[in-house]
Amino acid sequence: MLGAGAGTALRYSFDGVTSRTFTAPAAAVKHASLDALERMGIAFESFDRFEYGELITARSENRAVSIEIEPISPRATRMRIAAKNGSVFYDSATASEIVAQTERSLASAARAGSVNASF
Repeated sequence: MLGAGAGTALRYSFDGVTSRTFTAPAAAVKHASLDALERMGIAFESFDRFEYGELITARSENRAVSIEIEPISPRATRMRIAAKNGSVFYDSATASEIVAQTERSLASAARAGSVNASF
């Protein structure tokens, strides 16, 4: 029985990372993800670069969030989100909501004519 519980916890920690590719430039996805964090009350902490793009780090009272923004082409961008609850488990629901709120921001920007995004 202990083995089954440990396997579930391990699978959950690996499955908790959410990603989405948007048909939008990296700068637009970055801006939309920052809007999403603000809307959700998750405080931005820092920007960093990694080999393929940019990393946004944010935090709430009980979550640590990492968002990778990776340009695929000038008009396509992959966003990968890991929201951790403590040090071991991932929170896929929070990561999924960040994706949904980012989509909302991109759609609003597209309606306003400030980004060429279709998804």
